[in-house]
Amino acid sequence: MNLPFRTLGVAPNAWTVNHAIADITRPPVTPQRVILTTETKEVRLDLAKAAILVIDMQNDFCHPDGWLSHIGVDVKPARQPIEPLKNLLPELRAAGVPVIWVNWGNRPDLLNISAASLHVYNPTGEGVGLGDPLPANGELVLMAGSWAAAVVDELEQLPEDITVDKYRMSGFWDTPLDSILRNLGKTTLFFAGVNADQCVMTTLCDANFLGYDCVLVKDCTATTSPEYCWLATLYNVKQCFGFVTDSQAILKVLK
Repeated sequence: MNLPFRTLGVAPNAWTVNHAIADITRPPVTPQRVILTTETKEVRLDLAKAAILVIDMQNDFCHPDGWLSHIGVDVKPARQPIEPLKNLLPELRAAGVPVIWVNWGNRPDLLNISAASLHVYNPTGEGVGLGDPLPANGELVLMAGSWAAAVVDELEQLPEDITVDKYRMSGFWDTPLDSILRNLGKTTLFFAGVNADQCVMTTLCDANFLGYDCVLVKDCTATTSPEYCWLATLYNVKQCFGFVTDSQAILKVLK
């Protein structure tokens, strides 16, 4: 008797099973090989194995009424990636490259946030730190589900996109990001978002340590830190952790 098969798992890391057989061969994925120009060399990569991580493009970091602005940081640099991302993300989606939003979104009780982490963002204990209400609108700083933690309105999130909440600078620390990427069969990661020298860089470093191929998209990334932090980030990515390109180079290979 030919019994019907049912799928378990998410392609490409999926089995098909019935009462008698477990097919664990996992169907092959059709390659989408391209040659991408980067600042150090040409990179041959497979778009079928690629994803883009958009990190912390949130109101608290990028909006004039958000948290960084409240504590006196000029957020205009953090808004620079918005327009390039608006052009790049639809084309990546059309090519089948998943868009993964890696956003800081804390638990309401902050039970997984250490005193050391709280101190970074509220060193005197008297200011507005993680989980505290913003004086201007009462929104809770970087709280999951709040306006403060939401992606800026200018960047559209689609139902097929993936969202991962993070609780430290690195998007891999204590999150399901690594499991999601491995289930999807993604080995090449494009990096975008803010701040380049902090959350983007630490996520990229952890990705490199875990064996992923890392490509920083220069014009889709920015920082509110001093310029030497930006320059050091670019240097270290090219020297130690991966490659640096820009959205125009990616768009060129997509077309």
